[in-house]
Amino acid sequence: MSLAVATAVDVAGLVDRARDGEPRAVARLISLVEQGSAQLPLVAAALAPHTGHARVIGITGAPGVGKSTSTNALVRAFREQDKRVAVIAVDPSSPFSGGALLGDRVRMGDHATDPGVFIRSMATRGHLGGLSWATPQALRVLDAAGFDVIIVETVGVGQSEVEIVALADTTLVLLAPGMGDGIQAAKAGILEIADVFVVNKADRDGADQTARDLKYMISLGRKDREGPSWRVPVVKTVAARMEGLDRVVEAITEHQSWMAEHGELTERRLRRAGAEIEAIAVERVRTRFGPVDQLAKRVVEGELDPFAAAELLISGNLRP
Repeated sequence: MSLAVATAVDVAGLVDRARDGEPRAVARLISLVEQGSAQLPLVAAALAPHTGHARVIGITGAPGVGKSTSTNALVRAFREQDKRVAVIAVDPSSPFSGGALLGDRVRMGDHATDPGVFIRSMATRGHLGGLSWATPQALRVLDAAGFDVIIVETVGVGQSEVEIVALADTTLVLLAPGMGDGIQAAKAGILEIADVFVVNKADRDGADQTARDLKYMISLGRKDREGPSWRVPVVKTVAARMEGLDRVVEAITEHQSWMAEHGELTERRLRRAGAEIEAIAVERVRTRFGPVDQLAKRVVEGELDPFAAAELLISGNLRP
C-alpha cells in the first residue's frame, strides 16, 4: 500500500500529540509502521527518548481458550488500578484485503469509550509466529505514548506462536480443560514460553486435573535448571465472570519484581532490541538485493548451485 510522504514536522507533531494522549495520533503512527512508511526512521528517532517504561504482557494459547475474553478482563483489572492500557490484538489476515480478519476490537467493546484504553487490531499479513512483523515498532509507539501496560494478544494459531517471548516482559499461556491442552503443554517448548499459566474456563470439569498436570510438568522442567529460576505459577480463572483475574495481575506483578531483582528484565529487553535491530537490518538488505527470480531460475536449470547464487546476490554481481 502506498502512503503519502510526510514531512519531519508532521512526524514530530504526531509524536507530540500521541504523547499528549490523542488516540488519532497514536493510531496514525501505528498506521505509518504497518504501511512501511519511508518516514519510519524519523518516527523511531522521535519515539526513542520516551520508551522503556511500559510493561509488555503477552497472551497466547490455542484457539478457543478465551484469549480475547481474558484480555478484556485484564484490561478491566488494570484500569481499576488506574493504569493506562493499550492492546494489540494480532489477527489472521484477510486473503482479499490483507487486513485483520477477526477484529478483536469487536470483542472488547466494553472499553470502546474509555479514554484510558487504546485497542488496535493488526493483521499478520502472512507472517508466521503468531505476530505481525510491525508489532515491535507498534509497541514503541504505545510505550512512548505513555501507556503503563501494553497487552499483546497473539493470533492463536497453535504451537507456532512463540515469537511473543521475544517481545513480552511477561508471557501468559492460556489453556482450558477438555481441549487436550495438558498434552499440548508438553510440546513445542511451551513450558519455556510461559511465565504464568492460566487455566481459563475453570468452572468446567477437568480444570483441576489440567492445573495438576501443568504443575507436575513444571516441576520436571525445574530439575534441569541451574541457578535461580522463576517458579511459574498456575492460576485458574473464569474470565467471563472476572473470577481469578486479581491473582493473574498479582502473578504478573510478582514476575516483574523477580525479573528486576535478578536482572532478567534488562536481559529480556536487550534481547528484544537486538532482535528488532536484526529484523530491520535483514529487511533493508533484502530490499537492497531486489528480486531473486533470475538467480532462482539459474539454480533450477542447473547453471548455478544455491551457495554460488547466494554469493552473487551478496556481492551484487548478478552476472559472473
